[in-house]
Amino acid sequence: MVLLVIPLVLALLGLAHWYVWRRLVRDVTRPGGGPRRAGTVAVFVLPLLALAALTAGRAGAPFPLQQAVAWPGFLWLATLLYLVLSLLVTEALRPLLLRRPRPRREDRAAAGGTPPAEEPAEHPAEEPAREAAPAGAGGPGGPAGSPARDAGPQEGGLATAVAAPGVPDVLDRSGAPGAPEVPDVPPAKPRREDPEPASPAVSRRLFVSRALAVTATAAAVGTVANGAHTVLRGPAVKRVTVPLAKLPRSAHGYRIAVVSDIHLGPTLGRAHAQRIVDAVNSTQPDLIAVVGDLVDGSVENLGPAAEPLARLRARHGSFFVTGNHEYFSGAEQWVEEVRDLGMRPLRNERVEIAAGFDLAGVNDVAGENHGDGPDFVRALGDRDRARTAVLLAHQPVMIHDAVRHGVDLQLSGHTHGGQLWPGNLLAELANPTVAGLERYGDTQLYVSRGAGAWGPPVRVGAPSDITVVELASRGA
Repeated sequence: MVLLVIPLVLALLGLAHWYVWRRLVRDVTRPGGGPRRAGTVAVFVLPLLALAALTAGRAGAPFPLQQAVAWPGFLWLATLLYLVLSLLVTEALRPLLLRRPRPRREDRAAAGGTPPAEEPAEHPAEEPAREAAPAGAGGPGGPAGSPARDAGPQEGGLATAVAAPGVPDVLDRSGAPGAPEVPDVPPAKPRREDPEPASPAVSRRLFVSRALAVTATAAAVGTVANGAHTVLRGPAVKRVTVPLAKLPRSAHGYRIAVVSDIHLGPTLGRAHAQRIVDAVNSTQPDLIAVVGDLVDGSVENLGPAAEPLARLRARHGSFFVTGNHEYFSGAEQWVEEVRDLGMRPLRNERVEIAAGFDLAGVNDVAGENHGDGPDFVRALGDRDRARTAVLLAHQPVMIHDAVRHGVDLQLSGHTHGGQLWPGNLLAELANPTVAGLERYGDTQLYVSRGAGAWGPPVRVGAPSDITVVELASRGA
């Protein structure tokens, strides 16, 4: 499957870059000019940066190099997405803007255009007079020495038309007495022809292409800039009340801070972790649940960035389950690191919370490739089903197993809410719930949008969040 996906992704990236080059470089620049060359070079360099950002971590590149390529590479991927979407919108406007209204007859005449064939001549009375002139009568183009030139002034003749008192008859070259000599004038040197101006249609097409390119670029860059600001300012705090039928009255109002998909890595580091700690602690939760995808990298590279998580504070402590990215980054090492930071990993196990419910956690399904997958029987098989069970599981797809094992509430992440619109449409194809609270039989599922971002540190249409889930007893 992977062997088919990779060529498809590369083909889509190539097609997207060709389309962007066509609309933002070829259509708006002159051939051979500096802007054309610079734009073409950029269209080759930027995808290489994007591929480097995607593969540097998996390839084991030095962490400083990962950081150097991550920001420009990932930001370009996000910008490319919204450039393509913006340009596709402009395609609907392009034919409307290129359509020119048909000029009126008066406008064409004022511009010196040739009147249409069906229009009458402006002075039809002059045409018969010109046609009646006898051949060789000295009109323009007549032979030299013709009777019309040798004759004296005649009524209606050319000589009468041009002769005036005090003005030499420059047309008389016959050598007649009294006629002034007119020196021969050498022919003028041919002028270098001026460059042919661009036709109105070409000028209009270039103007429209440039205007649409500027508009699409501004829309894409503005969208990405706002989305990056959304991530870097830190997650918002949401509050959700979840009524549970079996929850004892003693646990009514119990608050669980759900944190998922922090994604510490080359772009989001120690400062991002500190913002999350500050936001979680400000809610004064009873329990903190970190439901996977904490990191994108090794303990060696990201251990210092994760250190602020040791300052998480809750009455009943902090708990952690693995996500798929932990298995890309060294799950065993991170489980031990998390333990050192003061969080308790739940690896297919269950604990009883003093408030009167069970808290269970299962490994992520990505662990199956490492012999460390989810085990619901081990985590939930021997529990008392009369007690409320809250399950921590990274991916929402685990809800079906949770239903079979009588779980009352599953807390998940993984989807990021789509992160980059319209990514939510793709996320819906792979997940039963993309964000929020939904019910599946007797089991409720809450999916957080996550506190960080994977890949581009950008969110559009799916703001990051930390959710305080407040448990409610129906008997209270």
